[in-house]
Amino acid sequence: MEHVLTAFFSMTGETYADGGVVDLEKGYTQIAAEYIQEAIGGDIFHIEQIREYASDHFKMIEEAKAELQGDDRPKLKDFPDSIDGYDTIILAYPNWWNTLPMPVVTFLTHFDFSGKNIIAFNTSGGGGFGNSVSAIKKYAPQAVVTEGITVKGTQVENSKDKIQKWAKEL
Repeated sequence: MEHVLTAFFSMTGETYADGGVVDLEKGYTQIAAEYIQEAIGGDIFHIEQIREYASDHFKMIEEAKAELQGDDRPKLKDFPDSIDGYDTIILAYPNWWNTLPMPVVTFLTHFDFSGKNIIAFNTSGGGGFGNSVSAIKKYAPQAVVTEGITVKGTQVENSKDKIQKWAKEL
């Protein structure tokens, strides 16, 4: 699948996982995105905002909530030069406040996705896709958007086979 871009947003540092706070060197969604890219090839792109979120998890979720409520578009460090060469974009992201993290919205509103297929891949604490797939359709109305799979964040590292099997079946 050479015309595939796996674009992902993922957090490192403190996160709430199965009843407690853990510190991640690599975010769950990044691990999953790397599994996907390893399975099907193509390119991979890390969606990263310029302004770092608070290192304290509970402060970070309040910052994310304020961005969502303010419909903010955080500035990103970089964008792919173009998405013209891609037929399919696998968009991997965590479920934040039952929808997309706002840096993902910045990414989606930067490009014209006409004629592109966007396949959603989601990590969550148990809330699944929430309203995120409808949000992708809102911010990339020109794309054909498909709900892929969702994996609980804390189960990503033990779900490599499941994630790669799903990716190969696309």
